[in-house]
Amino acid sequence: MKLPQFATIVFLLSFSFHSVGQATIKCNENKFEDPFLENIIGSWDATGKIGTDPVAYHFTGNWELNHQFILLSFADTARQPQYIARVYIGVDCVSERYVVHWLDNFGGRFSETLGYGTRSGDSIPFRFEYPDGPFINTFTYDNSLDSWQFHSETKNSKGIWEPFGDIYLKRVK
Repeated sequence: MKLPQFATIVFLLSFSFHSVGQATIKCNENKFEDPFLENIIGSWDATGKIGTDPVAYHFTGNWELNHQFILLSFADTARQPQYIARVYIGVDCVSERYVVHWLDNFGGRFSETLGYGTRSGDSIPFRFEYPDGPFINTFTYDNSLDSWQFHSETKNSKGIWEPFGDIYLKRVK
């Protein structure tokens, strides 16, 4: 076999193996349906750490805005919550990726940046390009336990990725 033919075959094989791990989004512009993200609908207890600080949240997931977005609502469990967030996850059918609007009580400056993600297996890494550096929040679903993990990391000023936090969601029965 000639080298150019061999190189072409290797390229095509590598592309096909890469695409097997990628889940495509089936788009319906009238109604966002996603069996994978459907698993986050409901009420959850969320616990974990942000940095070294332990955190606990009341957490819900619901379809909103004519079934175009999943709304994740959460607040810490303090009597007067210190952190409250509304996270809208939708799909961009043209770009074939998820889009995230993360709104929280830190205000408008931090909500300017949209997050984008593409599902890979049981995870969706959502990447945000914030003014002070990139941030990735990966949502991973464990079907056997019906639980989620949100693992976040940020790139520091030296360009090194470092952990930011881990939140674990357990369904409220």
